Amino acid sequence: MRRTVVKVLLLAIVLAGAWAYTRWPVINDVETGKTPEYPDLKVRDYMTSEEKVAKAARATVERLPRWSFVAQGKGPGGTEIQAVAATRVWRFKDDVTIRVRREGGRTRVSVRSKSRVGKADFGQNARNIQLFLHELDQELFGVGGSNPL
Repeated sequence: MRRTVVKVLLLAIVLAGAWAYTRWPVINDVETGKTPEYPDLKVRDYMTSEEKVAKAARATVERLPRWSFVAQGKGPGGTEIQAVAATRVWRFKDDVTIRVRREGGRTRVSVRSKSRVGKADFGQNARNIQLFLHELDQELFGVGGSNPL
């Protein structure tokens, strides 16, 4: 009886792994506007200053659970924020780069999330970006506030 239970559990784990592997693309590096596997992840445009958006982006990173602020710098290409996001269960680390730059009267935000380990992230990097952009909108506009362009 016990062997049967163990075999069923192992089979369930293998089938779950196979399902997960076919469910998500086999990538570990996702960037807004540059990853064809996630066409819904687009660069965001805001009608506010680069400084305000950069400040909100950093505040967003600092309040997200399992995210750690690493560094921030400003150069000719705009502001860049480095962070690390840890996965919920296994605490794998994903490096997140947020770029905020003024372009054509708008402030553009692009985000890249890259896993440190493995060839497939099972959609985690895309979820990191989705979460960050959602929370950035909340930081800038609050619930029911204005939306980005």
